[in-house]
Amino acid sequence: MPDRGPVPRRLSLDVDTVRDLVADQFPHWADLPVSPVPTPGWDNFTFRLADDMLVRLPSAAEYALAVEKEHRWLPELAEQLPVPTPEPLAQGMPGAGYPFRWSVYRWLPGEPAAPSTLTDPMGFAEDVTDFLLAMRGIDPTGGPQPGVHNWFRGGTLRTFDATARDALARLDGQVEVRLAAAAWDDSLEARWDGVDTWFHGDLAAGNLLLDRGRLAAVIDFGTCGVGDPSCDLAVAWTVLDLPGRRLLRERLGIDASTWARGRGWALWKTLSNLANDLEDEDEHSAGQSRRIVDAILDDFSTST
Repeated sequence: MPDRGPVPRRLSLDVDTVRDLVADQFPHWADLPVSPVPTPGWDNFTFRLADDMLVRLPSAAEYALAVEKEHRWLPELAEQLPVPTPEPLAQGMPGAGYPFRWSVYRWLPGEPAAPSTLTDPMGFAEDVTDFLLAMRGIDPTGGPQPGVHNWFRGGTLRTFDATARDALARLDGQVEVRLAAAAWDDSLEARWDGVDTWFHGDLAAGNLLLDRGRLAAVIDFGTCGVGDPSCDLAVAWTVLDLPGRRLLRERLGIDASTWARGRGWALWKTLSNLANDLEDEDEHSAGQSRRIVDAILDDFSTST
């Protein structure tokens, strides 16, 4: 579950409702099979529609704010990006007891990035860097500014200060709290030059699809927008290894201030996730979060 502040009130949704929505609004697809995907995500319910399409339905009102944004901007972004991105095929309306707009996309094959699928870590790091270079090269004119629609990605890190401080208090005795607090303070003080740039906003492992260890597609642009692109640098710690992190920073030409803000984007969320993991006694997720926190704090320590 993403940590973005107060947890939205999520709906429940079943296959029958999705079939009814498709049949009522897109009768030419009424006879196609609908089936849930194994890992549907949190922000949206995802279902396969036949073999080559998917139905994506926001799970809460806050997530529904991204539907029209994606339909407006994804076709334009896709033309300028080096890997496939979701292709909107149709936009659905509320119906069959479901209250939000929803989407039909073309299905993109690939495996989510994970230690078992990252068979070429440096090649993958190069691919991610190419994607970020392309995103940053797109004209930001008229693009969506940070706001509720993307949980203020691209805005100031101070939006998440209370979340970070709360997590630090909950993690006393579990992590190097003083060092983590110093790293967080350093990120808050790092200045942005104010030049708007396109960003994806959520380059989590599950949104990076691989084919034979290389980046094959990038999905879920619900948090995309224009603003401070340092939020995309969180991937350097959450997904990449140390050599990949160094490659990304060098090829993107990231200065110390931008790198510190990127470190902050990775830090606040991972601290919050770790605190939740420990309270839920989820040892597997806690172990992953600890490794990310350790990498962030090691990076901070060597940079000061």
